[in-house]
Amino acid sequence: MPTRLASCSCGQLSAQVVGDPLRVSICHCLACQRRTGSVFGEQARFPREQVSVAGASTAYVRVGDEGSRVTFHFCPHCGATVYYEPEGLEDFVAIPVGAFADPGFPTPRVSVYESRKHAWVLPPPEAEHFD
Repeated sequence: MPTRLASCSCGQLSAQVVGDPLRVSICHCLACQRRTGSVFGEQARFPREQVSVAGASTAYVRVGDEGSRVTFHFCPHCGATVYYEPEGLEDFVAIPVGAFADPGFPTPRVSVYESRKHAWVLPPPEAEHFD
């Protein structure tokens, strides 16, 4: 099983995962665009027991478009988000794919909120697509 390390920009906060992600998705919602500073967010979902977190984090809770809450954990020093916990999915931890800094990371298989997608963005054609 592969072991991967996600970390913040300064290295103080990290999340080590063992095994492959259960789901890799991209989200085009406006909140993810604001959170990432990019045109979409990409995240990988892992079973909680496969994730080990090290370092201090600050939490921010955001209410999503459908009313569910997500708790984002970011480094209090550099501000980079390293992992988050979606309400209703307590057995899982989501990690922004960019925190792995791994160009060989598995391709996203789900693309959500495509109605808010920038026109030039082309999600993988084989992914599941949702507005």
